[in-house]
Amino acid sequence: MVNWRAVLTGFAVEFVLGVFAFALPGIGHAAAGLVGGFVAGWLADDGVWSGAAHGFLAGALGGLLVAVLVLVLGVVFSATGLLPVGLLGLGVGTIALVFFGLLAIDSAVAGAVGGFLA
Repeated sequence: MVNWRAVLTGFAVEFVLGVFAFALPGIGHAAAGLVGGFVAGWLADDGVWSGAAHGFLAGALGGLLVAVLVLVLGVVFSATGLLPVGLLGLGVGTIALVFFGLLAIDSAVAGAVGGFLA
């Protein structure tokens, strides 16, 4: 069973650290995902697999937020003529899915560690 308190807490940690991560681009965002996934896995307190699942869900929520933001900005920029309309179809959607996956994988690994240590 999913402990949504753990997932939402891990997501909140990822979000807050992600805002401050712009000071260290790349490294800071990876660290935010790792710390948020660890917190979700540790709070779930139900073993390695459960920690990984809770970390993955916390990272997936962050990835979903980024994917929606990328798609909305793509629609806005295409509507104003700043981006070609064809870019909205495959390019922005693919980029959004890549971000979604990347933000969830490192959180799942850290969630497994957090579940192991809990």
